Amino acid sequence: MREWQNQSHVRWYCRYPIVIVPKYRQKAIFGTLRQDIGKILRELCDQMGIELIEGHAMPDHAHLCLSIPPKYSVANAIGRLKGKSAIRMHREYLGRVRNFTGLHFWARGYCVSMVGLDEAVIRQYIRNQEQWAEQLALGDITTRRSR
Repeated sequence: MREWQNQSHVRWYCRYPIVIVPKYRQKAIFGTLRQDIGKILRELCDQMGIELIEGHAMPDHAHLCLSIPPKYSVANAIGRLKGKSAIRMHREYLGRVRNFTGLHFWARGYCVSMVGLDEAVIRQYIRNQEQWAEQLALGDITTRRSR
């Protein structure tokens, strides 16, 4: 059952699967940062009034399923989320105290889609993407050997 939400003038159900990647698609999400990135993103989403429904960090990208209120544009919400999280990551994990001008963590773009009737499939994929990646990698190895 869908959980519709209300504001004074609108009734809405907006869920977006989003993929964000580090600059140059480097494998920069590892160690304690990979463990704590969920906490960082969840705190920022709570501050902005966005609900983080699902999330999973891989070494070279992060999958998120967000419920963004219609009063915010998706671009504005993702821009603020990436900007504030980059500042926190530089401050807490990369040892920078101030003057963040010119420092980047996330790449410039992002991938977003609308969730329709198959939200359960998308949420299951986000939860189990490491298993999917291993299966795909094993499948690629076996096809190369058979050639």
